[in-house]
Order: sequence, then C-alpha cells, then structure tokens
Amino acid sequence: MDDPCIKILLSSQIPYPGGTADLNNETPRTYIIHMDKSAMPAAFWSHHDWYMSTLSSLSSPDGFSPLHLYTYNHVMDGFSAVLSQAHHDQLHELPGHLATYPETMGHLRTTRAPTFLGLKKHSGLWPAGGFGEDMIIGVLDSGIWPESESFIDEGLPPVPKRWRGACETGTEFNASYCNRKLIGARSFSKGMQQEKQNISKTYDYDSPRDFLGHGSHTSSIAAGSSAVGAEYFGYAKGKAIGMAPKARIAMYKVLFFDESYDAAATDVLAGLDQAIEDGVDVLSLSLGFFETPFDENPIAIGAFAALKKGIFVSCSAGNNGPHAYTILNGAPWITTVGAGTIDREFAAHVMLGDGELTVTGKSVYPENLFVSDVPIYFGHGNRTKELCEIYSLDPEEVAGKYIFCDFDSSGQTNAYAQIDEMDTAGAAGAIFSSSEGPFFRPTDFFKPFVLVNPKYGDLVKHYIINSKNATVSIRFQTTLLGTKPAPQVAYFSSRGPDRTSPWILKPDILAPGVDILAAWVPNRGFAPIDDDDYLLTDYALESGTSMSCPHAAGIATLLKAAHRDWSSAAIRSAMMTTAEVFDNANGRIIDMTTGVAGTPLDFGAGHINPNKAMDPGLVYDIEIQDYINYLCGLNYTSKQIRTITGMRQFNCDSATLDLNYPSFIILLNNTNTTGTTFQRELTNVAEGSSVYRAVVRAPSGMKAVVQPATITFAGKYSKAKFQLTVEIDVGVGSIPESDYFGNYGFLSWYEVNGKHQVTSPIVSAFAP
Repeated sequence: MDDPCIKILLSSQIPYPGGTADLNNETPRTYIIHMDKSAMPAAFWSHHDWYMSTLSSLSSPDGFSPLHLYTYNHVMDGFSAVLSQAHHDQLHELPGHLATYPETMGHLRTTRAPTFLGLKKHSGLWPAGGFGEDMIIGVLDSGIWPESESFIDEGLPPVPKRWRGACETGTEFNASYCNRKLIGARSFSKGMQQEKQNISKTYDYDSPRDFLGHGSHTSSIAAGSSAVGAEYFGYAKGKAIGMAPKARIAMYKVLFFDESYDAAATDVLAGLDQAIEDGVDVLSLSLGFFETPFDENPIAIGAFAALKKGIFVSCSAGNNGPHAYTILNGAPWITTVGAGTIDREFAAHVMLGDGELTVTGKSVYPENLFVSDVPIYFGHGNRTKELCEIYSLDPEEVAGKYIFCDFDSSGQTNAYAQIDEMDTAGAAGAIFSSSEGPFFRPTDFFKPFVLVNPKYGDLVKHYIINSKNATVSIRFQTTLLGTKPAPQVAYFSSRGPDRTSPWILKPDILAPGVDILAAWVPNRGFAPIDDDDYLLTDYALESGTSMSCPHAAGIATLLKAAHRDWSSAAIRSAMMTTAEVFDNANGRIIDMTTGVAGTPLDFGAGHINPNKAMDPGLVYDIEIQDYINYLCGLNYTSKQIRTITGMRQFNCDSATLDLNYPSFIILLNNTNTTGTTFQRELTNVAEGSSVYRAVVRAPSGMKAVVQPATITFAGKYSKAKFQLTVEIDVGVGSIPESDYFGNYGFLSWYEVNGKHQVTSPIVSAFAP
C-alpha cells in the first residue's frame, strides 16, 4: 500500500454529504455554497463582490461573523465560507442561493514501468507525442520536493506562453524553486485550517513543499525527468523516468497533516478551480471522497468543469479491494484507474544447509546483507509457535536465529502480531510462507525478512524438521526482470461495479501500481534497519492506485500531444479499446487475490498499452449533452444537474442510462436473467475510408447480437452507429464464486484488410 502514515485513511473514506450532516450544531462550520450567478444584481462588478456583500449582509446574533474562504470561478458558481447555524439559515432564504453542502475530508489513495509498457525513445507514442513537450499536467496531492533530480529542467524549452500559473512562497519554499519542469506550485489549506485549526509544523509544511513524499512520487511518475542511477537501496537500479518526461508539472497541494493526511473539499475545489484557471492540459488526482451522488462529490464537480475546458482527468480507483462495489471516482467523465503489477520482483536468494535446498523469495530489505549459515528455527508440533503467534516464542529458543513462520496459514490479520513477537523474542530475521506477496511495507519490520511461496515453504519446513542443525544463508538486494505472469490485478485495487453509477463499467483501465520506484522526500527516515535507525532515500518503492493514476495521466498527456483534436472521451476510448486482457504468459490477466483469471470488474477494459492507444482506428466519443442525458437518466433533479455541470440551460428530453461508453455492463437486479439493447456510435480517427466487422466472444449464459455486423466509414471523422443486444442467463448455481459478478465476454470490431482492432468488454453484474 501507500506510505504507512496513511494506511488507516485508505479504508475510512468520509462522505461529502448533502443532507446527512447535523445542522443543529451551533458551532460554526465550513460550507460550500452554490449560487445562481444569473441572479447577481447589476450593481455588482463581479461575482466575488456579490458573494462578499451577501456574506456581510448576514446578521450575527451569536457574535460570530461569516468568514470567506474561497470564491470559485470555474469548478462551480459560488464560494466557501465558515458560517454559524444562523448564517446558514439566512443564506438559504436569499435570492440566488442554489445549494449548500458542509465541509468534509478526502484522503490519499519508475525504472521499469516505461519498458513494461513498451515506451521506446525512437518509435511509438513517446516520439509521436513529443515526450509530452509543451503539455502541462496539474497534480493535486501532498506537495512536491523541488530539488529532486526528477524535477530538473535540463534540455526543456521555455515555459509555454499560454501558462497563467505561479509559484507561491511559504514554509521552506519560494518561487525560485520552480523552473521549466516545475512551472507551478500552490497550496490550498484554508478549509483544512478551519476544520483542524492548524497544519502540523512537525510533519508537514504550510507551503507547496512535500513532507509525506506522496505528491513527489505521483508527480515524477506522470512527468518526471530522466534520473540516471535511481534505486531503492540496491533494488530497481536504473533510469527513473516519467510517462511524459518533457511535460511540465504544476503542483496544487491540497493534502495536509494534522494527526492524519486529509484534504478538505473546499481546498480540493479551490485547487481544481486554480488549475483550470492556470491552463493545465491534464489533471491527476490520487485521492478520493466516499462515493455519493455526483452533486455532493467535489472531485466529480471539479472534473466536469475541467471536461468543459477540454482537460483530461485521471483519478485513482481506490485501495479498498478486493471487495466489490468499492470503486471511488466513478463519474463517467473521469478516467478511473485500477492498479496492476509489472514484470519485476525484488528478491532474496535463500539457501538451506549446504545447498540441500535453494529457493528465491521476495524481499526489499534495504541493506546489502549476506546471511551465512545462521541457525533457523521452526516451532514444529506447536501450532501457535508454527504461526509465530504473539507470546508463543521463547527467547531462549529463537534469540539470534532466523525464524520460519507459517504466515500463509494465519492470514494478514496476524501479520503485525507475528512481527512484534519476533522482535520481542530477539530473532535475527524471518522467512514467511505467503502466497499473496508482502502485505506490509519494508518500513513495518526492521529485521531482515523473506517471503516465500507456500509451495516452497513446505519444502523449507521439511528441511528444518528433518535436520539436526538447520541453517540458512541469504543474499539480499536482487532485482528480477521479466517475471511472469504480469500484469496481475493488485489485491488492494478497488473493484466494480460503482455504487453510485453502476450502469457504467468501472474501473476503466489498469495501469502499473505495485512497487513503483519514483521520487521521494529525503527529509525524514524511511527504511528502518534498527529500533531507532532509519535510512533516508531520494527514491522509494510505493504501491497503490495512487501510483497507477499518474501513469494513465502521463499517457493521456502523450496522446493529447499527438492528437490535439481528440476529446477527453476519445483519449479514454483509445486507451480502453486497445488495452491488453492477456498477460506476458499469454493467459487472461490474473487476480492476485485468487490466483485465477480476473474479470472486467477487476481490470476494466484491460491493462493500458500506450503504443496501441496512439492509433486505435475508432473511438467512442461523448459530448457534454450526452453526460447530461445520463444524469437525467439517473433521475437527478434540475438543481443537482446544474450543481454538477454549472449549466443553466439544458433539457432532459433524451434522458438515458445508455452512454456512448467503450464498455458494456448489464445489471442483474434480483434475477439471474435479463436482456438489454445498447446504442453506440463510433468515430473513425484513422486516415482514409475503412470497413469494420463485428466479432462477439460470449460465454455460456450470454447471447450478444450486433446490428449491423458490418460498418463503413467514408473517411477520417466519419461516424457509424450500431446496436448491441445482450441476453443474460447465468442460471442457478452457475455463478462463479461471487455474489456480484455474472459473466463477461467481448465485442471486437476488426478492420477489413486493415490493422485496427477495437475491443470492448461486455459484463453482467448483480446490482449493489
């Protein structure tokens, strides 16, 4: 997962509620106020003046005066302010008031990845997109460490003239830290300071500077400059480089520490508002709020405003997997990114005895350590000792020895208890038997440890049990490349369907998000090697959909640079319809939790393939009105739609839940059978005329018919419509070990006498 400091945040999302808050509390609170700007009296020069006048007109019987925080110009029409209950009640009665929502908190959610993704210097998307040159990526996160080698500007041309942003001065940060790579750095903490009263001076900076490391990590993944010799204590040695290495970075710090790392909705809206004003091309948000109706979600609202300006928005899917219905950032105008592994593992070579058994396990122990002929202990015959359960180990038996622990049998819940027990007992190190990889980061255990697959673990146990003087030798700091199978869906990656909008398949795409090497902050200890001794690092290995999100953002930047006329929907479509559903062992992408093939509810359309996305042939494009039609289909009120879209003039004459999306999902609502017909329109983005034929691959229990089965395009930008009729009968007893997944297949359009293949998943799932 991400940095241990934020682990608890990842499983405790807090809603951005519209009507669930206790409004009878007399303590002043922060609110987000949506206004009808057409109702502004002619006497005011600007909406900001009108809002300030509105606040000053409120009477304050309790002696507390309203406090203005932000005026929003792009993400919404309105402002945020601290109000008493009396102010709140008065505001609701004033002309021009639309809606008020209380403040809430949102939370956080590459030396090998470019090679794994097929990015090459002289061919494919990298040169076609100019490595992202002249493009600007806005990142909303925990700040940035500007001195990192990943943010040097060597070889970059001047800052684009269209850029309207700035670099702020604050704690340990001034404008001189910006350059031609880091062209903007701002922080937004007014909402957080009202909510928590202060920003930690020990564990954060009240400025764009990053203390946590998360923002530096995500920024360098998206657009980091080439950093030769990057490594994590001997692991993953190589050249760290971002997806769009010549793109510019603008940091909007919205995450601050005060007992935990949080982001206030008011600050997130302000950051998005400023990013739109500054002129970014792409937005990357590795954070999320609890899924609520879209009019109550600040990211959904801000992303729609960005959409209207042609800004592509990539968001993390969340780290609450492998459970169903855990997707975050599920709005259809957001590209929602799940996390997968890459073909690299960090290992330790383990030799038992004088070579009686040799196995390779997983480890990221940060020292160049060679363990030679150290006694190894296994509590055979005592199950609590075999599991290394707390209070089970006798220091006289294990002190100075390596312990073999049957971790796989005891499960994740006992992991930390086992670690504490080995520390207390004085063990020199440990070998765990585990099938699902390291549930804990290297910062959780300062003793050397190795994780071995249970099939090898049984052999290790057999050796120890049958040896009078069992010993172990271990060599750490080994990096294995080309490992198979990869990618796999990370166990933590949130799964679909989306609770708020289950009629759109989410996640959209899978991207690298496990053990990703990227820039870090060298201001604090990261890797422990003793009780009170921590090593510093400039680059760190981190896992999470927080890491997969900027991969997609960087690739979208390249696509946008290569195809300036493509909409955000066209870019997402190109990513999805060219994605890979097979791994490097030629099998279906595996869910690492189960060890068997995953489904589109795990990996969306598949794993992103940048070079194929550059030339998709056809795209499923979506207009603003299409999204409005979808909101109408969700039965949103006019006020809700206006809150989301910022548009006063619209109609719901064409309300539908059938959006022109590059995937298809059929909901089973308390039944095992259903049927529906989807309407779609494809746009040719390739040069010249073409003909495509439909091929459906459907499992038993799914029947799918395409009409027409052949479509023709007269030239570039010409369009063709088709319909897909799907009938589902999963049958009693045939549901594959799931109470939410039915079955899935694929629709592919093959270009006749051409190279293009346009593929979309077809999924049936049980409604939340």
